[in-house]
Amino acid sequence: MSMMLLPAAMAMAVGLALVPIHARAAGCLKGAVVGGVAGHVAGHHALLGAGAGCVIGHHEASKKQEREQQAKADSDRNK
Repeated sequence: MSMMLLPAAMAMAVGLALVPIHARAAGCLKGAVVGGVAGHVAGHHALLGAGAGCVIGHHEASKKQEREQQAKADSDRNK
């Protein structure tokens, strides 16, 4: 069964890699690195930590971007 799934998974991965997508992964890389290290130290769960770090890093970057846009809007309004 798993031998039949491998070619299908590879075909899907190649197909998805060829699709042009504009990724907005702000904060994900830094969060993944920090989370991966923390996960490794906390019991050899580096992949789990990297995934969680990516999600948290992206969330924090989005909040920072919203704060910057709000500050810009406020400064434009006060001119």
